Amino acid sequence: MAQKTNNNKTKPTQVSVADFLKEKAGRHFDDSRLLVKMFRAITGKPPKMWGPSIVGFGSMHYVYESGREGDMPLAAFSPRKPDLVIYLAPGMDDSGLFKKLGKHKMSKCCLYIKSLADVDVAVLEKLVREAVDLSLERYSQAQK
Repeated sequence: MAQKTNNNKTKPTQVSVADFLKEKAGRHFDDSRLLVKMFRAITGKPPKMWGPSIVGFGSMHYVYESGREGDMPLAAFSPRKPDLVIYLAPGMDDSGLFKKLGKHKMSKCCLYIKSLADVDVAVLEKLVREAVDLSLERYSQAQK
């Protein structure tokens, strides 16, 4: 099967994460700063902007069974207007941790929360660690 190239629009940029958060995070600014510290501790990587609105940490190369492949952050979040969006690994929706998390919504790989005050931050950290571990296990080319 021929390899399908990475046509992802979401790629690393040179935009400053600090500037992005000051300009765009709005009411999620303080929560975003806490997420930056958490994700950096989990991945050991500094934050980097991916596309215009995703704060990513580390990178990994994925190859799906379909042959589609590309690069994405190992861990990432985005401070959107209504919610903080935390990107998790595919297939995590059966994790028992979600029952302990607090007020949230899920959609495929996206975890939506209004505020960190609505969730148990220790459980959130465990979920992000689980997502990173799952991604590293699934995609051996992942770079921690």
